[in-house]
Amino acid sequence: MSTRYPFTAVVGMDDLRLALLLNAVSPAVGGVLVRGEKGTAKSTAVRALAELLPEVPVVAGCRFSCDPASPDPGCPDGPHGDAPGTARPARMVELPVGASEDRLVGALDIEKALAEGVKAFEPGLLAAAHRGILYVDEVNLLSDHLIDHLLDAAAMGASHVEREGVSVRHAARFLLVGTMNPEEGELRPQLLDRFGLTVEVAASRDPEQRVEVVRRRLAFEDDPAAFAARWAGEERALRERIVAARELLPQVALGDAVLLQIAATCAAFEVDGMRADIVMARTATALAAWAGRTEVTSEDVRQAALLALPHRRRRSPFDAPGLDEDKLDETLEQFKGDEPDDDPEPDGPGDGGPGGGGGVPPQGEGPDGPAPEAADAPEGAPAPQGAPQGSGAGERAAVKAGEPFRTKVLSVPGLGEGAAGRRSRARTEHGRTTGSTRPRGALTKLHLAATVRAAAPHQRARGRSGPGLVVRRDDLRQATREGREGNLVLFAVDASGSMAARQRMSAVKGAVLSLLLDAYQRRDKVGLVTFRGRDAEVALPPTSSVDAAAARLETLPTGGRTPLSAGLLKAHDVLRVERLRDPSRRPLLVVVTDGRATGGRAAGDPVALAARAARLHAADGTASVVVDCETGPVRLGLAGTLARELGGTAVTLDELRADSIAGLVRDVQAAGKTTQTAWRAA
Repeated sequence: MSTRYPFTAVVGMDDLRLALLLNAVSPAVGGVLVRGEKGTAKSTAVRALAELLPEVPVVAGCRFSCDPASPDPGCPDGPHGDAPGTARPARMVELPVGASEDRLVGALDIEKALAEGVKAFEPGLLAAAHRGILYVDEVNLLSDHLIDHLLDAAAMGASHVEREGVSVRHAARFLLVGTMNPEEGELRPQLLDRFGLTVEVAASRDPEQRVEVVRRRLAFEDDPAAFAARWAGEERALRERIVAARELLPQVALGDAVLLQIAATCAAFEVDGMRADIVMARTATALAAWAGRTEVTSEDVRQAALLALPHRRRRSPFDAPGLDEDKLDETLEQFKGDEPDDDPEPDGPGDGGPGGGGGVPPQGEGPDGPAPEAADAPEGAPAPQGAPQGSGAGERAAVKAGEPFRTKVLSVPGLGEGAAGRRSRARTEHGRTTGSTRPRGALTKLHLAATVRAAAPHQRARGRSGPGLVVRRDDLRQATREGREGNLVLFAVDASGSMAARQRMSAVKGAVLSLLLDAYQRRDKVGLVTFRGRDAEVALPPTSSVDAAAARLETLPTGGRTPLSAGLLKAHDVLRVERLRDPSRRPLLVVVTDGRATGGRAAGDPVALAARAARLHAADGTASVVVDCETGPVRLGLAGTLARELGGTAVTLDELRADSIAGLVRDVQAAGKTTQTAWRAA
């Protein structure tokens, strides 16, 4: 086995090390979600923690790591009776992003179950991680159904596998650690809540600390064994401290005054549900045990709040992250009771303790800080730094988006086969059964009725004359299921002078923000193309991070002419590239404009050029919706004309909220044929 980087040699990352150690002391805390940029020692720290955990006593030969002192009575390998025990190191099991459901929860040999009537179960990663660590890198990129299995097992301490009436249950208690880069997409708030603690990590901006990181890493790579030997003493001391804290944990008292502080803190920050209160209580208790105390203090509650609450306050990707520490201190002071006399300061993580640092830094603030909100600027003023550059003629500063609202579902017609999501109909592994087919490769979803029908005509030829059924491999039928997929929603937003009225552009941005929120909830990828002046640009390449799209939208300035054809052509180029990258993910083009076409780099009539560009999308069969931003008592209906060219549908800003647009993009292909027929007639 290769030598792992020592946990005590990790430089900085106080909050990360503290959260991991608290879970090592009390796995009931519920795991850690680590958010941050790549290259910040997230994986290194997690893998190093596994070396610190005490050895695990297990029943010899049990594939599910049962404890000899209290074996699981429902263990598939049981009953164990007086089976001999042994000890093994704690495991760290990694769950790859591309893992299948069977790899995670285990697989049943359905052919053997049907033919022999026995449960032949091959354990998955959840069983391997029992009483150890389950590490999920890029957890935000996992499919929803895998995350559901994972977090349900973490919450219940058991995994249930159901396959056509055959049921297996086994214990699955583990320390769950997930890492993610927020720029690649967020987890849903409901899933964020299932992680006990969250930590924000970022590379240090202190040159001396960065030098020390490089020095230690190079020394480790030159001679891993010698480097680990230099830190063996600190590792041994930290391991002993974890054992001592585990032994002390049952003796820690959680007084009524402390419980009142915990409840008041969760109420003050308007956290949904009761899970936050329970996690804070367990975390504060673990903090006291780690510090060698049997009483929980207000400082323990404060530290627990900083680790357990920030991610639970986010109800959408656009909510402000982080925790107001002044408000936290005021709440704790208001409900402060009698403190115990002995309240030593905890040691730092570098000394084997949980650490200084204390709080979780606000999310979303990089080295350059948050993007400032643009103020009003006179006509012709330069755009804010980082904003798209146009012609400069009549350009205005960014307008704040209006309040987002709930939109109706816009879907892509037909039946897709893209990534699991919640927008358009698709063939999926999960959902309602719609038919059956012969399996290609391993059988995962048995269609029992179809299998029986396939086997029944051959029973006499197989020598079966009495009751029962002889089933062979050729008889097995795979169930085909229909569910929902996520799509690529590409926004083409008109930012020209005709859209520049502040009230109007605010409403337009609010509508796009609402559609982005809908895309987030339906697990879509999103992209943003903007056009104004003489050209168009890709403001945001297709990504799973809708909050990044919202940030670009917020700083979008307006002004100049309307190069509608350039915007449509740029969108066509983006979709062409994305089809090559991910052919199974179907696109939905949302054009936000009043339909005017008054400029562009290409020579010719802007209206005719826009019509020609729109017909390119119609020829590709791209599902499209035009959000008509035209206002006033007299309307030209140009957006409706554009929608007909695209083979899609037009909807006004007001109709985006109404029931009348349900199923707007029901039959784009039929609409496209109608458009082509009309053009031939013209």
